[in-house]
Amino acid sequence: VRRIGECVLSVTPREKTNAMELNFQQNMSDAMAVLPKLSTGLDVNVRFTGVTDFEYTPECIVFDLLNIPLYHGWLVDPQSPETVAAVGKLSYNQLVEKIIDCKHSADSSRVSEGLVAEQFLESTATQLSYHGLCELNTTAKEGEISVFFRNNHFSTMIKHKGHLYLLVTDQGFLQEESMVWESLHNVEGDGNFCNSDFRLSHAPERPPAAAHLPPSSQEQQRQIDQDYLVAVSLQQQQEGPPGPLSDLELARQLQQEEYQQQQQQFQQQQQQQAGPARRREKESDCVIL
Repeated sequence: VRRIGECVLSVTPREKTNAMELNFQQNMSDAMAVLPKLSTGLDVNVRFTGVTDFEYTPECIVFDLLNIPLYHGWLVDPQSPETVAAVGKLSYNQLVEKIIDCKHSADSSRVSEGLVAEQFLESTATQLSYHGLCELNTTAKEGEISVFFRNNHFSTMIKHKGHLYLLVTDQGFLQEESMVWESLHNVEGDGNFCNSDFRLSHAPERPPAAAHLPPSSQEQQRQIDQDYLVAVSLQQQQEGPPGPLSDLELARQLQQEEYQQQQQQFQQQQQQQAGPARRREKESDCVIL
């Protein structure tokens, strides 16, 4: 954090006009206030319209000042017009609020729109869509060092010879010196490992990446409560007093459905990985007398 603070303080404004100078000083002040959060995590809110689209918050200023691209891959497929219409240009927090409001609506078309939006969140629970992955490959520049946001994790990303790679930071690979980069070529998160020269490496046994594990029940509950508080705050700004307690139940139900889907996907992956091991164990139990 100290090193990043020094880098921020070394930045100078691109233009010397009075207006730009005042804006730069305000950005510097906001960025320095955000730096202590780096030890616990930054709060960013994606929009589903582009890989560089985020709700502009003080947290984003740090990336702007240091000229570090911030990307995500959670995009709506433009070939699905019904989903595009339901999600629109909303951020994640706004979309959660919309789904809750639609479930309360007496208008059947609004209810249907809310269901379409909810289905989008459920079908992209990994927070990376194939359309988003294609856009990432198109937008990222060759040799560019950037930051990739997914599942509340920030990863260092680079594009090398037309392929995307994420820096391996999982604690399980601390002693694996040949495991430096992991390819980002699908939404499931089972990329290939490479060394520092981007040559393929083989891990003896690969632990599941922390970024793709289903959250614990405690983490999930915190996320549910956070989403609900955001929804209530926005509702208070737009409509006055908060709605009845059932909003909390709906928010929890929405997030619980996403959590259950992630748990099912994780269990299926574990079963697939354990299948060959069980077969080998069964074979070894056969003893010829």
